[in-house]
Amino acid sequence: MTDLAALQNTLGVSFKDPSLLEQALVHSSYVNENMGIATSNERLEFLGDAVLGFIIARELYQRLPQSTEGEMTELRSSLVRGDALSRMAEAISLGNYLYLGKGEEASGGRLKPANLAGAMEAVIAAIFLDQGSNATGDFILKLMDKELNKILSQGIEPDYKSQLQELIQAKYQQTPTYQVLEAIGPDHDRRFTVEVSVGNTVLGRGSGKSKKSAEAESARSALDQLPTDFTP
Repeated sequence: MTDLAALQNTLGVSFKDPSLLEQALVHSSYVNENMGIATSNERLEFLGDAVLGFIIARELYQRLPQSTEGEMTELRSSLVRGDALSRMAEAISLGNYLYLGKGEEASGGRLKPANLAGAMEAVIAAIFLDQGSNATGDFILKLMDKELNKILSQGIEPDYKSQLQELIQAKYQQTPTYQVLEAIGPDHDRRFTVEVSVGNTVLGRGSGKSKKSAEAESARSALDQLPTDFTP
């Protein structure tokens, strides 16, 4: 059985109703293999997602009085997406406490980002139901302090690939493709060069220390120089 006392100590929350916390840890695979267990943590995930979004939205609204709706929406999305939630879960070793089916356990389910992110949302919902909104807000902001401060100080890099794709699809009903032209240097210091094109037309080229950054740079280059009379 999961050591709920140890988890509560890690969370810094003493539950009035520990069964809420236990419910938050039940993966659907466990329900499928244990007839006496009625429900998984999926309903709590739903509620936790909404609570997390509200808490982060309120914090951004208060701390960024000059930001636009669009800017705050983008910041909130980056903080509540799955990879951010799974990092939160990893920070408190939440995977160690999950109730998993045998198959899910064998396939490394305690380390799967989707399982961790879902459980993190469910735990947030459990705290909300048991402790109220103020305690839940304190918990979220404490756990996300490093991530929140980082994103507020650095901002979000523009998503050039999405911008280019939206432009090309809207005008020409096609999708840009990316090709690695070269990858030079040792593994610890490799540099990629990527070309983006539509059909047979090269739109831009960029370099970076990863394929992802090189693709983003090639998309930025394409956006900067895309002619108005371009025909793919």
